[in-house]
Amino acid sequence: MTKPDFIIIGAMKSATSTLHTQLAMQPGVFMSTPKEPNYFSDNEQYEKGESWYTSLFSQAEETDICGESSTHYTKLPQYPETVERMAECLETPKLIYVMRDPIDRLVSHYIHQWTQNLMRCDINEAIDKYDELISYSCYSMQIQPYLDQFGYENVLPIFMEAIKSDNQQELTRIADFLGYSGQMRWHDEISSQNVSNERVRSFAGSNWLIKSKTMTSLRKTLVPKSVRNLIKRGLTMQERPVIDKQHLEKLTKIFDQDLAVLGKMLNVEINCANYFEIATSKEQNIQFRRE
Repeated sequence: MTKPDFIIIGAMKSATSTLHTQLAMQPGVFMSTPKEPNYFSDNEQYEKGESWYTSLFSQAEETDICGESSTHYTKLPQYPETVERMAECLETPKLIYVMRDPIDRLVSHYIHQWTQNLMRCDINEAIDKYDELISYSCYSMQIQPYLDQFGYENVLPIFMEAIKSDNQQELTRIADFLGYSGQMRWHDEISSQNVSNERVRSFAGSNWLIKSKTMTSLRKTLVPKSVRNLIKRGLTMQERPVIDKQHLEKLTKIFDQDLAVLGKMLNVEINCANYFEIATSKEQNIQFRRE
């Protein structure tokens, strides 16, 4: 029964899909399909049983390093049993936590939910209405249970901005963390995965009407392009959502407090103002450390 050696545990909208794809391209690394089994978080997935979960890795070679990537694993308080379930199944997994500027992550999260037709209001109203927009960006709160359960040495912090700045360096850090023999290579020819640009909002029947090859052909034949473009504009987010001053001040205060705690974990001073500088600094040896 093969179990994963490592898991990318989040954060949502922080390039975990791209990282999953890049790792799957490396010789000797086997990544699960689906990318996000959500086994330890979602009750309906957990009820499938451990044999179902381990079957996701049954095609791996004996010497492969196996991994999966489920961002639901760092979605407290929505999935409170995740860490306990993981500890019961896996003794000492290696865990990779990818972070992103917390406000940028929130905006991308909102865009994702908007396209899924799950958040229909303005982003500022959504910030007040949907607690998960903020909580999923509170990285110290999300990661602390893993540090307590599995140890600081078994959790690797990665910044999405560092991946964009120097993807090969970050991939090498991951390889070293996983004890990978050989050199991992970043494949530039593979496009970024799960990009939100120009997403069309979901609606009843959208998969059939938009993604069906037959319907696509009929639309192009029967519906004038000008009409198609008008409909598409109505279903597409035309401009990036703008957070107003009041909500921006609120978010900055919340995230500065959380980043201060995260900074103590990483032995750096980090806040919203200097986040990008810290995230992309090549002089920082970013890792979780006990005080």
